[in-house]
Amino acid sequence: MSERLTHLDDSGQVHMVDVAAKDVTVRTATAEAHVTMTDATKGLLFGGDLPKGDALAVARVAAITATKRTSDLIPLCHPLAISGVDADIEETPRGARVVVTVRVTGKTGVEMEAMTGASVGALTLYDMIKGVERGAVIDNVQLVHKAGGKSGEFVR
Repeated sequence: MSERLTHLDDSGQVHMVDVAAKDVTVRTATAEAHVTMTDATKGLLFGGDLPKGDALAVARVAAITATKRTSDLIPLCHPLAISGVDADIEETPRGARVVVTVRVTGKTGVEMEAMTGASVGALTLYDMIKGVERGAVIDNVQLVHKAGGKSGEFVR
């Protein structure tokens, strides 16, 4: 792990990292976010019976859209021509797990895009279920896997 924060220049000022000299490689990242909810709400969500409609489809589309808008939300992220996004929502004993995998062929990684997608997917699930449960909790937003680029592979 680097001892230096890459978003700081030699004088400690914030800047956008210059990736011009980096090699173009295939890069992927997978992130997850969990939404904890009651069993009753989970039954409505995965049974397709929520008053707002198909929350799973809406959350998947929101996650995909968020990956494409990451540079608009995170100030020092580079805008990327994303090659592909997979967004899935899995039932868990506690509620739901939003899993987003992002792929790009480029000069910088897609970890922030994957984490943004997972976060927004989870926020969208919350929005879709809040009419029946306001006490749901979003947690454990984290990078699960990353591959490509100079730093190689990361597996949680």
